[in-house]
Amino acid sequence: MASENLRILVTGATGELGRLVVARLAEAHDPARIVAVVRDPSKAKGLAALGVEVRVANYDDPAALKAAFAGVDRALLISSSEVGRRVEQHRNVIGAAKAANVGLLAYTSLLGADTSQLALAAEHLATEQAIAASRLPYAVLRNGWYTENNVAAAPAAIEHGALLGSAGEGRFSTAARQDYAEAAVAVLLADETPAGQTFELAGDEAFTLPEFAAEIGRLSGKPVAYRDLPEADFRAALEAAGLPAPFAALLADSDAGASKGGLYSDRTDLSRLIGRPTTPWRRTLAQALTG
Repeated sequence: MASENLRILVTGATGELGRLVVARLAEAHDPARIVAVVRDPSKAKGLAALGVEVRVANYDDPAALKAAFAGVDRALLISSSEVGRRVEQHRNVIGAAKAANVGLLAYTSLLGADTSQLALAAEHLATEQAIAASRLPYAVLRNGWYTENNVAAAPAAIEHGALLGSAGEGRFSTAARQDYAEAAVAVLLADETPAGQTFELAGDEAFTLPEFAAEIGRLSGKPVAYRDLPEADFRAALEAAGLPAPFAALLADSDAGASKGGLYSDRTDLSRLIGRPTTPWRRTLAQALTG
């Protein structure tokens, strides 16, 4: 089947990554042949305005997922946000994809999921294994850290004059969320199905948190220093700032993992897929702080 005739489905389509994927797909493909799967249709008005088909299903409802996947040729499974429940939920999606006999199931995993010491990696690796066991044609998009994850800490860092973390001198190979969205679209629309391929997706340029803090200070005109904390202390600081305990624990664990190289990669799969250099982290930070 020629790529222009494919019916392509995206799960989690109202999420931050999902919206970007659907929007980019709608620019490069016939919107009428794009299926956006959402939990809450009231949040999908912007997607419907693009001309895509909105279908309602959630990761906990196998029957609804099977109905949503009907007639689909290729699909992108964007990982669930419900850490701790992801494997079961993802298996429901895999089952729906298998029932629909999709020609390609792509999955957004984690950078180096098969070797990573990050707590986040376990559910991603289990999902990769479940997809492989399904015998569906598949592609794994092992997404690195989004620059926006680090940018989110910038306002508090400016306010307090300090950026907190547990990463030491560990390097973060981040890219903008838009870069990862474009990579997913490139895989979904490839003329030759990239079945069986695993892409390690990371930004072209890496930074340490001391470098990130210095750039926040330069852009804001206020001194910002990096303050490195033990993982437990950083977790406690995140909880004190209002983050739910499980999420704070995951962020602290990820920082600690970064200190050991867990969020660094010199692979150029991402820039090759999108056909351009990845978005510089300084640009993403500057846009967030200066508009």
